[in-house]
Formats: sequence, structure tokens, C-alpha cells
Amino acid sequence: MVLALSLLLVVTSVLMIVLVLLHKGKGSGLSDLFGGGISSSYGGSSVVERNLDRITIVVGGLWFTGVIALSLVLKK
Repeated sequence: MVLALSLLLVVTSVLMIVLVLLHKGKGSGLSDLFGGGISSSYGGSSVVERNLDRITIVVGGLWFTGVIALSLVLKK
């Protein structure tokens, strides 16, 4: 169980790093490299950016749940 939770944390940590780097910053971000700056905007942010926000939130929630679960398993 500890190994599975540790692997989950490693995978979600790497995904979080990649997803945060893909977000568009104040200047030009790494997302522009993949065409993120070309999309049309709806309400101030593009559809791609909103989907990226949602994916980042889900992966962050999985990461947080993994941290809590691993701490509970190691506490016993």
C-alpha cells in the first residue's frame, strides 16, 4: 500500500510540475510553445486555458489525497 501511494505521489507531482509550467503567465509562457496563445478567448481566458485549469485542480486534489492517505498509512 505504501509503494502504491508513493508511486501515486511521484506521478501526480510530475504531472503538477508539467501542468503548472503549461499555464500562461503574465508574459509568454511555455503554453505558447504548444499553441496556447493562438486560441480565441471567451470571457477573458481561452477554452484550452480553462480546461488546463480544471485538469490542474483535479491532479492537485489527487496529489493532496495521496499525501493524506500516505500519512495515515505511515502513522499506523
